[in-house]
Amino acid sequence: MEGTNPVNKKLAAALSGGAVLVLALSGCTGDDGNEELDAWAKQVCDDLQAQARTIKAANAAIQKETSDNSTPAEVQKADSQAFQDIADAYKAIGTSLTKAGPPNVDQGKKKQQDAVKELNAISASYASLQKQVDALDTKDQGKFAAGLKDIAAEMKKLGKTGSDALKTLEEGEVGQAMAKQQSCKSASASASPSVAQG
Repeated sequence: MEGTNPVNKKLAAALSGGAVLVLALSGCTGDDGNEELDAWAKQVCDDLQAQARTIKAANAAIQKETSDNSTPAEVQKADSQAFQDIADAYKAIGTSLTKAGPPNVDQGKKKQQDAVKELNAISASYASLQKQVDALDTKDQGKFAAGLKDIAAEMKKLGKTGSDALKTLEEGEVGQAMAKQQSCKSASASASPSVAQG
């Protein structure tokens, strides 16, 4: 008996979208800026790099469990741990932004606060998904698959929303300053989803 089905692969594809949210903080190019803003960007990017690695590892763990013929219990355990890791990573990025303070740009404080609020909301969403996956019935393959399908749908929705404030934060000078940081370039590369589209 196979431990997984196409629903699990849909979940894996949906989950890969989660890493895209991290890229909102490190996707700009440019080379102008000021020293104070550069220092702010370095602090944020250095912290971001570690969390991007965590998110990448969590996504990889889910990909592995959902592509192998794992039992529902194994899939549940891997997904639960991954959701917790991702929730913790987004919360940590929010904490890092709080610690860094507002960037030295127009409306920097509002942009920073909106981004932190958004990151905490994303973290809470992943924590909620962890509770949902923990509650799935692993003894009933049909119920488990249906539950995973619901989670995959929520993941897809989460991947499409929730990065607006991050994009606003890294517009203009902030994005240019972050693009100069080697750690942000590394974070961008390490967080990129590697699964094929569709």
